[in-house]
Amino acid sequence: MTDPSSQPAFDLNAFYRDLPRRYLGSGALITDAEDRILVVEPVYKDTWEIPGGLVDPGEAPRTACARELIEELGLAIVPGRLLVMDHQTLPPPRGDSIMFVYDGGMLTDPATIILQATELRSFRFLPPDDLETVLNPRMASRMREALRARNEGILIERHNGGIIT
Repeated sequence: MTDPSSQPAFDLNAFYRDLPRRYLGSGALITDAEDRILVVEPVYKDTWEIPGGLVDPGEAPRTACARELIEELGLAIVPGRLLVMDHQTLPPPRGDSIMFVYDGGMLTDPATIILQATELRSFRFLPPDDLETVLNPRMASRMREALRARNEGILIERHNGGIIT
């Protein structure tokens, strides 16, 4: 029998430090009266995005979504229910992430949008079938699923773009 006192002490800090890391992103599905989806053009990349951004340490994804909507668009929207959760495994340096899409409702007056000029160049509303003209295919698919989830009252869980049933 091994003497427990001869075993090295378990290092809980090392255990937590060595756990896999994922980053979180949070955004909103915002549509107009015609169910066209709001997309934004960042100043720092070639492809467009949805309103939203990274979740800060200690911040809930829903809170991050609301914060980003105020920061990027000047819109004080309380995000509705979660529509899509998408786990992605991408090669380094990006790695694993979990992306959340919340219901941002319908915007009846686009003139209320005040773009944060240091982050966004422009915005527009696109029909779901035209999303690939500005979004990467993964994001376009995610947003069509978000619209379906809102219309059907469901939550869609995805892994690398595929729906988990």
